[in-house]
Amino acid sequence: MKFSISALSASLVLLLQAGLGPGVSASPLHGSSSNNNDSCISPRPIPDLEGSDFRSFGVVMFRGIDMVDVFGTLDPLQLMSLSTQQMRLHLIAETLDPITTEPAKMNPYNSTFWPVFPVTDTFESADELDLDVLIVPGGPGVRNPSLQAAEEFIKRTYPRVKLMLTVCTGAGLAARAGVLDGRLATTNKKAWDTMTEFGTGVQWVSPARYVMDGNIWSSSGVTSALDLVFAFIETYWGADEKNRVAGIIEHEPRAWDDDPFSDIHGIPPTEAKPCPAE
Repeated sequence: MKFSISALSASLVLLLQAGLGPGVSASPLHGSSSNNNDSCISPRPIPDLEGSDFRSFGVVMFRGIDMVDVFGTLDPLQLMSLSTQQMRLHLIAETLDPITTEPAKMNPYNSTFWPVFPVTDTFESADELDLDVLIVPGGPGVRNPSLQAAEEFIKRTYPRVKLMLTVCTGAGLAARAGVLDGRLATTNKKAWDTMTEFGTGVQWVSPARYVMDGNIWSSSGVTSALDLVFAFIETYWGADEKNRVAGIIEHEPRAWDDDPFSDIHGIPPTEAKPCPAE
């Protein structure tokens, strides 16, 4: 397995040595005795896999998605699909109707600035797909109370994938589906109060640019999608590949705990936090 310490917290690096297979997670350890920090939580070990194990990617689509949440995550992977290995992409929604970024009830200026994107699979037909990674983006549409079909799809699909990535307020949607209960996770700091109410059983972490807990990785607001996906690339394809792709798109990835937006939006440090290294 390829990884770089710069992309992982030291505690996660130690946990990689546990050797658990894909989809197998240990329970989080509260009050780790090894470091005498009674308030920290040890993340579950991340899946011990290679980049070649990740071929099929699915994105949960819904009205009012954020474009960067979706395509910021996909752009580096698209470059790799051209130069590194074969990858398959599925844009999945409740129906095959195109998805608009226009929120259902949030257009006070009557703007017409809403791109529309095709859908490749429905939530029902995607049950037949062999997905390796499920990506859950956010956007104003997450606040729509009528996303039960998306929630049910996430709930039944998560156990079958190797890794789930949530971006921005997508963590709120995953929390509503119940799959983040007991997990360390983060979300958009501007929408912190609303999203954390969606998942009262989640161990929300601030400050955090992104959090890796077992096979569920979550990121903060919008552009953190890039930092999350580069952590994914570095972990499973190595630092050289991360640096190559980051150089093409001219992005300098932030570390998992490099999060100025918690202070900017007045979100205090949470009690829940990953345990430090010994």
